[in-house]
Amino acid sequence: MAKVKCNHCHLEFDESVMIKEGDLNFCCKGCQGVYHILKDDGLDSFYEKLGNKTIAPPIEVDDDIQRFDTKSFEDTFIKTTQDGYNQIDLIIEGIHCAACVWLNEKVLFETEGIISADINFTNNKAKIVWDNDKIKLSQIILKIRSIGYNAYAYDASVADEQVVKAKRSYFIRMMVAVFASVNIMMLGVAKYTGFFTGIDEQIREYIHIGEFIFCTPVLFYSGWIFFRGAFYGLKNRILNMDFLVSSGATLMYIYSLYILFGGKGESYFDSVTMIITFVLVGKYLEVIGKKSAVDTLDKIKSSIPLEATVVKEGVKKAIALNSIEVGDIVEIRSGEKVCVDGKIISGEGTFDESSLTGESLPIFKKVGDKLYSGTINNDSLIRYEVTKTYKESTLNSIVTLLEDSLSSKPEIEYKANEISKGFSLTILTLSFLTFIVWYFFGIDFGFDYENVSHFEKSFIVAISVIVIACPCALALATPIASLIGISELAKKGLLFKEAKFIETMAKADTLVLDKTGTITKGELKVKKARILDKNIHKLNLMYSLLDSSTHPISKSVKKYLQKKYDNLELKDIFDVKTVQAKGVVAKYKNIEGKTFHLLGGNVDLLRENQINYNFDSGNSVYIFAINRRVIATFELADEIREEAKDLINSVQKNGLEVVMLTGDNESIASKVASKVGIKKVVSHIDPIGKADYIKKLKKEGKIVVMAGDGINDSVALANSDVAIAMGNSADVTISVSDIVLLNSSLSSLKYAFVLSRRTYKFIKQNLLLSLIYNSITIPLAMAGLVIPLVAALSMSLSSLLVVANSMRIKLKS
Repeated sequence: MAKVKCNHCHLEFDESVMIKEGDLNFCCKGCQGVYHILKDDGLDSFYEKLGNKTIAPPIEVDDDIQRFDTKSFEDTFIKTTQDGYNQIDLIIEGIHCAACVWLNEKVLFETEGIISADINFTNNKAKIVWDNDKIKLSQIILKIRSIGYNAYAYDASVADEQVVKAKRSYFIRMMVAVFASVNIMMLGVAKYTGFFTGIDEQIREYIHIGEFIFCTPVLFYSGWIFFRGAFYGLKNRILNMDFLVSSGATLMYIYSLYILFGGKGESYFDSVTMIITFVLVGKYLEVIGKKSAVDTLDKIKSSIPLEATVVKEGVKKAIALNSIEVGDIVEIRSGEKVCVDGKIISGEGTFDESSLTGESLPIFKKVGDKLYSGTINNDSLIRYEVTKTYKESTLNSIVTLLEDSLSSKPEIEYKANEISKGFSLTILTLSFLTFIVWYFFGIDFGFDYENVSHFEKSFIVAISVIVIACPCALALATPIASLIGISELAKKGLLFKEAKFIETMAKADTLVLDKTGTITKGELKVKKARILDKNIHKLNLMYSLLDSSTHPISKSVKKYLQKKYDNLELKDIFDVKTVQAKGVVAKYKNIEGKTFHLLGGNVDLLRENQINYNFDSGNSVYIFAINRRVIATFELADEIREEAKDLINSVQKNGLEVVMLTGDNESIASKVASKVGIKKVVSHIDPIGKADYIKKLKKEGKIVVMAGDGINDSVALANSDVAIAMGNSADVTISVSDIVLLNSSLSSLKYAFVLSRRTYKFIKQNLLLSLIYNSITIPLAMAGLVIPLVAALSMSLSSLLVVANSMRIKLKS
């Protein structure tokens, strides 16, 4: 059978398996696909550069590629964004440096239909958003595979397996390199001793052969990951760190072969081996450092049980969490963890909520109270009704937020990536110019190398320039510090939805605080009650109206009535409407068909409904009326959080202006502000007014951080630069927030400012360290003051220095 050559990989194959396309011949569908991708992307000049050389065929496509487009896969892994696009978290397999991240992002960004693609270097996790009408997920996976990487949907257990697998692969390659390095160093002792004292030429040749034997597997097995990364970088016209390492080592290897086969000079097999070994050890320690920073996420994940006991028609059955539906009845025994959120329907007892809030004391729960996933039942048999599915439950939401934040990037990282894009090309240019200056102009700033030819000296200096340069330190500076910062914040009950908010908080100059539930405990207590009509029917209507509202005042009055009266019942009220910053109105129709107009709120609500009722108080008030007749009045006071004054003093010392926004009257607002040290107060303001005030501050150039807890804060929070929701906030408030304080503690908010500034400071330190390293070491290498062996060690140490410096974030956290 005749042999033909593939138009992509240039390998010869039997004509019987050929894929014919006009004048083109392909050995497989993979080569055919890559050929068209390169042509469509304008990268077909690659074949001119390739010449007659052959390359490996692309990664084979799985037969089940279409499974990525199935309904079951979509339900399990794909989310829908607010704009109606599809979103998925993928793990990109094969990434081992920042340039790999840049390559994948570049290719994905240029693919039609992909809205955004953010890949985090620390965990190889990609968040991809795409328009499903323009491109399918299977096509995105194929695109990633076409450039030499692989992708699969993020799954915690699978991801952990892949991390272990990658770590094992690095370890084996590293140990091969270390074993060879130890042996080649022993030969090196003999060689360099003979270099100064004299050595028999035949023994010298034997040493060169021994070095060749140890060096070759290190270069082509241990160093294969660098060749692979360099190949796919060149394939997409990108010069990356892998190219610097592999080109420097290969050039020295080729020169050493020339010496081995009769050329004059010294071989550098030992330097080749040590370059690969040092870089691999550095990369392995880098992986270890990143893994330790992700341990916080692993600890939180371990709080989620694998299955739950569901009671259906009196029969108990253990089922997987994904199969639990809203309305199911779950039973938990003493010592078991709550698997999904719910409401107690039977039993009472204490629960350990420290995994969520950091609160060390057990919390007593009874029938009707809410349970949160991840908390522990301490002492009794409890049955509860499921109110949220596993995906929507508290602990899973926390894990999702953390994972998303670890996949995001601060603005400063994008700037660093811009700087590093042309780094490799600049280094190669400097290396070439160094060789020209040393060789052709005879300029020599370095040490006097005895018994070394002028060409060899120029060549070695040029290689040192390539090897010593480290784009990885620059690219690693931001993500490793952000990862550690987010992990430390999570330990204190602070969930950052995106890493970029660390930078924003560090730069903030204005803190806006809601009063009720933020500065105060939000646990208003009735100090004075005046019930003018104690008819049980009217009390039930008041109780029903209070039950329809989530406002702290309504909750407190409702709790007061529950304690005072045992026989209250909820009535079917309708047309319930919340009047912003004033109260709630509703209607009730009795069995005779008569309609009652119910009203509950402050004096402004009464006036708006033409009810003339004078009621002056220095506290918060709640007035209930039926058909414009006042039935009851309540005066309430809220306790200020113990840590509020400490927070406000701390942020003011750091130059932030603190503003309190509240819907309460000026008298109440001023009293609270004076107690905690807030100088600027805006009172009697509705939710739209709060939002307008935030917009006004931003127009003045302020960077605004706002913390709030109620639905009435949601519009203002959405307009701030950083929105912080207290852990007990309404769901809508949490959904528009950027940071969630799980324990609702203002001490945690203070810590958020402290650690954000600290993390941002270390990010800038890391960038400065990497820039100083390269600006000092590259000129030294160009001057011939650094040999390749030391250059390789320096490059590895620069990345480790960035990792070690980032670890210092933990010291005061």
